[in-house]
Parts: sequence; C-alpha cells; structure tokens
Amino acid sequence: MTLRFKFSELKFREAIIYAAERAEAEGDKWFGSIKLNKILYYSDFIAYRRLGSPITGATYQKLSEGPAPREMLPVRERMVRDEDVRLETRQVFNYSQQRIVPLRAPELSALSEDERAILDEVIETLWDKSAAEASEMSHREIGWIAAASGEEIPYETAWLDPIPHSAEQELSAQLDTDPT
Repeated sequence: MTLRFKFSELKFREAIIYAAERAEAEGDKWFGSIKLNKILYYSDFIAYRRLGSPITGATYQKLSEGPAPREMLPVRERMVRDEDVRLETRQVFNYSQQRIVPLRAPELSALSEDERAILDEVIETLWDKSAAEASEMSHREIGWIAAASGEEIPYETAWLDPIPHSAEQELSAQLDTDPT
C-alpha cells in the first residue's frame, strides 16, 4: 500500500512561485518546466524524509524526463488564468524551454521555515544544472527506476539508498543531511 498525502494546492502554487521568483531574480537561464518538476520532486521527497510529510503532497509520476507532479498542468493553467504567473517559451541553445514567470511574490506564510529551507537547498543544488542534467540525476533515483512509465513514484522510495553514481549522487546525500 502506497502512502497518500493530502495535496495542498496552496503550498504547490506558492512553491512554484517561490522557485520561479528565485530563478528570475538570480538569472537561472536553465529554469524551465523540467527543472521546476525536479525542484518540486526533490523538495517533497526530502521534506518527507526530514519532516515526516512532503511540502505539497503532490503525486509524482514517472515521465521520460524524470519525475513530474500529476497536478502540474491543471494547477499551472489555473495559475495562468488567475494571473499569478505567465508562461514564456524561451530558446536555450537548441531547445525550447517552457518557463513559468511569476507575476506576484510568493505568499511565504503558506510555507514553513523548514519547507522554505528545503526548497532553497534544492534550488541551490540544482542551480548550475541544465534541464537535461537535472533530468539525468533524477533518472538515478530508485523510485523513478522502479516505476513503469506514467506510474506513481511512491514517497516510501525516498528511504531507499540511491544507486551509486557520479558526483551528482551528492544531491540526495547533501540535501538529506540534517545540519542539526
């Protein structure tokens, strides 16, 4: 039986806006939909390990580009309609990037300090990674490996040791190291 968490659309929206605002403010040219999906995935799974529950409670599925929240497309459509964000298509080398651009500041009170700290750690760890690099890293996660295409990635897989690989393995190790 897979653990189910209550999905918080408010936290999901605010985490998206929080990450998008940081990407805009700090000039992250690699920030697009694929990288955002990885930021949300790692943040939720790390929060589950550290805090006992994920930040958003989103349901992650295995897609070819790595884990992605099933809730992303409908919530993103509502966010565009509500004028919280706009979508931009940007050319990054030979790729078209779908980028969420925030039209307002995040409601920080929707996210705890611990949740924001986890988001910050993931954003900083993935900062210099392209979408392809972030995607490749997520392909080394046991939950993604074990799931069939389109299948849910259980939160319980957050407890499994990652398969040894290059220095990028540090993402899981670094982010799961509780400094306290």
